[in-house]
Amino acid sequence: MKTHQNYCIQKSRLVFSVLLCFLFFSMMQAQKKRQIKEAVPLDSIRLSDPAILADKKTNMYYMTGTGGLLWKSKDLKSWSGPYEITKTNPNSWMGPNPMIWAAELHFYKNKYYDFATFTNRDKIIDKVDDISIERRASHILVSDKAEGPYVPMKDDTYLPANKPTLDGTFWIDKDGKPYMIYCYEWLQNGNGTIEKIELKPNLSGSVGEGKLLFKASESPWSREKDANGNDKPNKVTDGPYLFKTGTGRLGMIWTSWIYDVYTQGVAYSKSGTLDGPWIQEKEPITPPNFGHGMLFQTFEGKWLMSVHSHKKVDNKTVRIPKLFEVDLSGDKLVVLKPYLNK
Repeated sequence: MKTHQNYCIQKSRLVFSVLLCFLFFSMMQAQKKRQIKEAVPLDSIRLSDPAILADKKTNMYYMTGTGGLLWKSKDLKSWSGPYEITKTNPNSWMGPNPMIWAAELHFYKNKYYDFATFTNRDKIIDKVDDISIERRASHILVSDKAEGPYVPMKDDTYLPANKPTLDGTFWIDKDGKPYMIYCYEWLQNGNGTIEKIELKPNLSGSVGEGKLLFKASESPWSREKDANGNDKPNKVTDGPYLFKTGTGRLGMIWTSWIYDVYTQGVAYSKSGTLDGPWIQEKEPITPPNFGHGMLFQTFEGKWLMSVHSHKKVDNKTVRIPKLFEVDLSGDKLVVLKPYLNK
């Protein structure tokens, strides 16, 4: 009897020890996730597709991008983060642990919206040339605060489940209606496109079907080699972002490649609406190896472009946020010089 009691006591202690270890590990993981860095210079942050919201309500700059995390700054120089702000539904098509790409925040009708791309690597929607196409789509989350948390709205799906889409952004067109502008990925169609879809008034879902704006092959500046080694326009469309010039002209920056060089160009709408036609500028607008840009105005009124650099360091791809001053006062977007906030 005593032996049995000792066994039970030892077993209870073992279970208790395992539980303590589990709780300790869980606490350490939680602390690790919540570890916030302070006074981080912008060029010390590793981040793809940086998008910055200048929030007048809090007088704070909020930066997010691929990964879906958030950084905060009062002066664009010193940043704190990263903060976890995204709460998705594990029972939705995204699954319990989706990849998050190219998140960007928008303030609209007194709410904050997170336009982001989510990928469920466990769901394969197609196979093209032995490449498995994962379930990936642009989506919108909402919050009452710029810092989040951002949560899904009513509709589970904004874009077709059988198409890989990415890099959704926001625009209110001349008809007063809200739209998502996004890329239909080249992996499936062989010639990436930029498209638009109308959104419900509260952005809780989409209306109708997507409409083509232009194809990657319309770019006069992008380049790649075909199977025979001949030049042709690159097939990639990436990172669209809409803006208006000082004269009211509607423009769009977007990114592709010149061989292995990440490059950003610009197109302008002849009609002044999303329907175009879109006329591509002949030359890129940013230095080599910069792209996926967006535009925002500082609290002092200066227009800046946020992009990331794209380079190899020790055979690893490194992407670092970078700011450029831009001039929008005329008929075209002009990129001036790197922005240094000293």
